Amino acid sequence: MRLSPSLSRPLALVLLAVSVAGLSGCKWFSKKDAKGDYALSPEMRPLEVPPDLNLPSSAGAMQLPNTASQVRPSQGAPTAASNTGFNLAGSRDDAFTKVGDALGGIEGVTVASRAQLLGTYDVDFEGAKFLVRIVGVEAGAYVSAVDPRGLPATGEAPVKLIAALKSKLGGN
Repeated sequence: MRLSPSLSRPLALVLLAVSVAGLSGCKWFSKKDAKGDYALSPEMRPLEVPPDLNLPSSAGAMQLPNTASQVRPSQGAPTAASNTGFNLAGSRDDAFTKVGDALGGIEGVTVASRAQLLGTYDVDFEGAKFLVRIVGVEAGAYVSAVDPRGLPATGEAPVKLIAALKSKLGGN
């Protein structure tokens, strides 16, 4: 079936008008939610903040609190730990040797293990188990009693042993 030229011309014009209207963004064929912030004038658009500027500061989030094992006597050791440690003149290695000899001469002390690289003696004294630690400081070496967590051992036995070591070695 063939259309007559008089009928095909108006039909072609109608099809052309519908396609132009559909492609030109006519309101009838547009999506209603196509409007967004970009359609607003630049002064009316919401402020865009870069992602790194709208987060809270995390500068101190990963800092660990100071523990007694990190505080050195030259930096001001805690006063509670002053009876669980003393300064000794000389290098840390010399102090380690002197403390080992002194521990062998104190009655009731059992040295379970020694670690010169760590500067520690694992001791058992009067039923208490703790470490005698030697740390190098500006004034020489610092000898102290610490518990397994690295905190000052403030029990009766550690205080008594440190006092005995201090008197044998002449520490201050």
